[in-house]
Amino acid sequence: MALIILIVVVFDISEKIDDFLEKQAPLSVIVVDYYFNFIPYIVNLFSPLFTFIAVILFTSKMASRTEIVAILSSGISYTRILYPYILSATVIAGLSLYLNNYIIPRATKKRIAFEDIYIRDQFRNLDRNIHKQESPGNYIYLERYSTEENTGYKFSIEKFRKGELYYKLMAESIKWDSTKSRWTVNNFYIRTINGINEHIRKGVKIDTTFAFTPKEFGRKDNTVETMDTPELNKYIESERLKGSDNIEVYEIEKYRRSSFPFATFILTLIGVSIASRKVRGGIGMHIGLGIFISFTFIMFMQVSTTFAAGGLLSPLIAVWIPNFVFSFLAWYLLKKAQK
Repeated sequence: MALIILIVVVFDISEKIDDFLEKQAPLSVIVVDYYFNFIPYIVNLFSPLFTFIAVILFTSKMASRTEIVAILSSGISYTRILYPYILSATVIAGLSLYLNNYIIPRATKKRIAFEDIYIRDQFRNLDRNIHKQESPGNYIYLERYSTEENTGYKFSIEKFRKGELYYKLMAESIKWDSTKSRWTVNNFYIRTINGINEHIRKGVKIDTTFAFTPKEFGRKDNTVETMDTPELNKYIESERLKGSDNIEVYEIEKYRRSSFPFATFILTLIGVSIASRKVRGGIGMHIGLGIFISFTFIMFMQVSTTFAAGGLLSPLIAVWIPNFVFSFLAWYLLKKAQK
C-alpha cells in the first residue's frame, strides 16, 4: 500500500506541477492541505483490494507449505480457520465505514478547497433550462445561468398558495449585485393575483431579494463528497424538495459509503477460498486469478452505478448488486474449497 501511495502521489504531482507553479502554491499548503488529505482517500479506496492481495499472499504461503492440510488433518474445521480472517475483515471494514462516512468527506472538503484555489475554477455552469422548487410553493425557471457573469437569462418565479397561483415575475435577466447582496431584475413583468382581482406591473429595472443566491446555480463537481453522511442526508432531502435531477447521483454516493466497506468481507472470503488449495503454479497462479476477480468486481461496480446515474436502476440496487453477485461467488468457492 505504501508503494502504491508513493506511485499515485508521484503521478499526481507530475500531472499538477504546472498548476502549482502557475498559481504559486506554497509547498507547506501543498503538503498539508492537499496531500495529507489526498492520501487517506487513496488508502481507503484501495483497502479492499490490498486486503484481498494480503489474504492471497498469506494463505497461499500456508498452502504451499502444506500447513492448511496439516490444520485440517488435526481435526480443525474449515469454518474455524475462517475466524481470524473474518475478525480482521471486520476491523478493516469497520474502519473503512467510519472513514467513508465521517473522516474522508472532511478531508475531501479541504482537498477540493485547495483545488478550487490552485488547480481549477470553483464552479461550472449547470445545464440549461433550470427548473427548481426553491421552497414549498415557490418555483423558479432559468433558461441558462452564467457563473462568470453571475447573470441568469429568461427568468421567472411563480408562487402558489393552496395550489393556486398568486404571484408571478418574469424578467429578461437577473444579475447578482455582490455589494448590495441583492438581485437586479431587468425588463420585468409582475402579475399579482388576489381572488378575481389581478394587478400587473412592468418595469425596466428593479433591485430585490430572493431566497436563493448565485451558489444555487453554481455546482462543484464533487460537492456531495465533501459532506459527512448526516449532512448528505439533509442535502438530499433539500434537493429532492427543489426538484433536482441529480438525486440519483447523490444517493449513489450515500449508498456507496456503506457498500464499499462490505466488499472487504466478500474479497476476503474469495481470497481464502482460492488460496487455501495447494495448486501447481503456487502463489503466482493465486495472485493472477485473484487480481482478475477483484478487477472484475470493481468494473462491475462501476458499470452498475453508471446505470443508476442514468435512471435505469435504483441507486440502492445498483450500488449493492455487485456485492450480492460476488457474495454468491464467495459462497460457491467456499463450498468448493479444500476441506
